Amino acid sequence: MNVGELLRLLHTEHDETAARADNLREQIERLTTALAETEARLAELAATHKVIDSLTPPDHATAPADTATVYQRIVTAFNEHPGKVFRVRDLHEHLGLPTVEPSINVTRSRLGRLVRQGLLEQPGRGRYQKQT
Repeated sequence: MNVGELLRLLHTEHDETAARADNLREQIERLTTALAETEARLAELAATHKVIDSLTPPDHATAPADTATVYQRIVTAFNEHPGKVFRVRDLHEHLGLPTVEPSINVTRSRLGRLVRQGLLEQPGRGRYQKQT
């Protein structure tokens, strides 16, 4: 293979790689836009949920435990005991959920989301209660 052929192959590979990089930049731009729109929608939904929850009387009917999602069960537990501060393990026992560490970690993550959405507050490390 001579130097001219090698330079031609190198130039061809450079062009292909540059085209691929441009394509990836376009994908990143589209995904960044889609992510921003999705996060904005999540914030709108959280705010709507918070407003509706604040307008709903505390004695509103709740879904049966067997058909309710875990999030619904968690929120219901806090609504039923608005002043109570729960630890994750205590909440699991209250809801009849498994108290093994992986399950508790998932619930800890769920509680963190509910705190960020403004439905719960964290008065101390590892403690959660209904937002007042």
